[in-house]
Amino acid sequence: MPLWLDMLRTPMAAPETRFLGWMRHVWQGLCLALAAATLLFAPMRALVGPVAPGLAAGLLLLTTVHTFIYFRVKGRADNAHLEAVGEGEECA
Repeated sequence: MPLWLDMLRTPMAAPETRFLGWMRHVWQGLCLALAAATLLFAPMRALVGPVAPGLAAGLLLLTTVHTFIYFRVKGRADNAHLEAVGEGEECA
C-alpha cells in the first residue's frame, strides 16, 4: 500500500474533548490579542502610556505558557488515542 494511502486511512488526532476545545479557543484568542497588540502598539501606548510595554510583555508570556501547556496536553491526548486505535486494530 502506498504511504500516502496508509496515512490517509490512519487517524491523525484524537477527538477533541470539551476541555481541549476550550484550550484551543483560548489559545487562538491569545494569539489574536497578541497580534493586535503588536500591530496596534503605538495607539495602545498613546492610550495607556508607559504601561503598554508591560501589557504586551505579559500577553506574550501568557501566550507562550499557554501554547506549551496546550500542545503538551494535545500531544498526550493524540498519543493515547493512537495507542487505543492501534490496540483495537490488533484485536480485530
